[in-house]
Amino acid sequence: MASSKLQALWNHPAGPKTIHFWAPTFKWGISIANVADFAKPPEKLSYPQQIAVTATGIIWSRYSTVITPKNWNLFSVNIAMAGTGIYQLTRKIKHDYFSEAEPAIASE
Repeated sequence: MASSKLQALWNHPAGPKTIHFWAPTFKWGISIANVADFAKPPEKLSYPQQIAVTATGIIWSRYSTVITPKNWNLFSVNIAMAGTGIYQLTRKIKHDYFSEAEPAIASE
């Protein structure tokens, strides 16, 4: 029984013998790296990088549901990319535009 399921996975149109399997697998690395950056201070985040991660996630999560066969791994990794990118952009924007400036201490 297990060997027939393994063979079905191996021969699936979106199985490990195709790029449709490996492309989203490598994108998980980008999402995991973005989660690891949650500990990074907001001033060290990059707007262009986070916009690219967010846009890629939003655009490709839509198109991953249109292609045949449906690739749910691609869909879920793009949702993760969009989510982490939006979170990082929110942190960066809050820090840059909505944080309270520390009052200057007058020297005597």
